[in-house]
Amino acid sequence: MKAAFMYGAGDVRVEDAPAPVIQEPTDAIVRAVRACICGSDLHPYHSLPGSEHGLSMGHELIAVVEEVGADVRTLKPGDFVVVPFAFSDNTCEICRDGFQTACPHGGWYGTPAAAGLQAELARIPQADGSAVVVPGVDPETAPEGLLKSLLALSDVYLTGYHAAFMAGIEPGQTVTVIGDGAVGLSAVLAARRMGAGTIILMGRHAARTDLGREWGATHVVAERGAEGVATVMELTGGLGSHAVLEAVGHMPAYEQAYGVVRPGGIISRVGVPQYEEAPVGFGSLFGKNARLAGGPAPVRAYLEDAIRDVLDGVIDPGRVFDRTIGLSEAAAGYAAMDAREALKVMVDPRR
Repeated sequence: MKAAFMYGAGDVRVEDAPAPVIQEPTDAIVRAVRACICGSDLHPYHSLPGSEHGLSMGHELIAVVEEVGADVRTLKPGDFVVVPFAFSDNTCEICRDGFQTACPHGGWYGTPAAAGLQAELARIPQADGSAVVVPGVDPETAPEGLLKSLLALSDVYLTGYHAAFMAGIEPGQTVTVIGDGAVGLSAVLAARRMGAGTIILMGRHAARTDLGREWGATHVVAERGAEGVATVMELTGGLGSHAVLEAVGHMPAYEQAYGVVRPGGIISRVGVPQYEEAPVGFGSLFGKNARLAGGPAPVRAYLEDAIRDVLDGVIDPGRVFDRTIGLSEAAAGYAAMDAREALKVMVDPRR
């Protein structure tokens, strides 16, 4: 089968790889319908040291089940499923608390535990607890827009939703979203659905912020750093935002976040942090009685409800996909996202 690997910063290759096989009785083998490239995939694209051994890439997938292990009970061959970006058993105490990305029996794709999902076939560990069936949809005849929205549920939309959920957004509150990537725009959509009164989107790419406005942003702030903080503070009458959803993961974004959060407010981070330490002292969080929340989104916790919302036409998160490529074009897809020529790239392994 074909699969995407990264051999170092900027070096993405599509190569032949062994087809996955059942390793544990809780595994399933699936055939990809659509995969995609994530903004977090650009972090190693910028910094991965060169190696003769490629890193298996990809963690977002909708697929059809090909084979199941002996202990799999909720899936069968032929089922059309959404695969969250992390696998989990969905039965342990941590999962029942709603934090499946911390499941002690779970893990991540593109690691020794499980190969990446930018591939024609994939092994899904803990299949009963991870993959969720999409009822009543044939991926061979489904509209492309529906497939995009279902794919967005494997990570990007529900990561934005998680940012809003962890912030505990209440109707009428003021929310600032930092980042106009696919996750930031998804956070805007989620915040609006939760009833935020004012939504300030900090981003400077017009094609993206225009979608943000359609999804509920009431203001767009293009400035960054101290200038951006000053603009947000002016928009909020000097008070700041009840909730700040940080969807970038770099230190300047975090600094903007604690600059605009109001006293007693909350910062919810879902951008994968590209730093080891973050200020929490008097000048950042302590002096404002501000709280810090967020983390890897437990997509599995939200997935059934989100699938229903997509099928009922309540949300259309797949609009973040603005380019579709074949798997063989993966290197060009990474380059397009890195150059901001594409917001989010969908991969059709059958092309």
